[in-house]
Amino acid sequence: MQVQVYGIPNCGSVKKARSFLESHGVEYVFVDFKKTPPSRDKIVYWIQKTSLQVLLNTKGTTYKKLGLKEQNLNDEQKIQAMLQNPTLIKRPVIESGDVVIVGYDENALQVLL
Repeated sequence: MQVQVYGIPNCGSVKKARSFLESHGVEYVFVDFKKTPPSRDKIVYWIQKTSLQVLLNTKGTTYKKLGLKEQNLNDEQKIQAMLQNPTLIKRPVIESGDVVIVGYDENALQVLL
């Protein structure tokens, strides 16, 4: 089963997730958002598996810097914002088969072991 970890290399949560997987012998492919931004279809898939509220990182610097809270964006506009600024996506996004885990959650990661 192919495990993919999406994020940015210097993100603390991504580092924790990667070292958790490595320490448990789980092989994975790392996809850097900055070099390979996710497609619209990928973002929509992640939303279907989790939710827009889970996927959109409203606590991050990018969200605050862009002033998105004040803009009252609809769901489509939020997806567009994530397409244009992948750092708005909560990290890491871990995909394995039809399992999608957003953020670092050791309990959720147990299903990959």
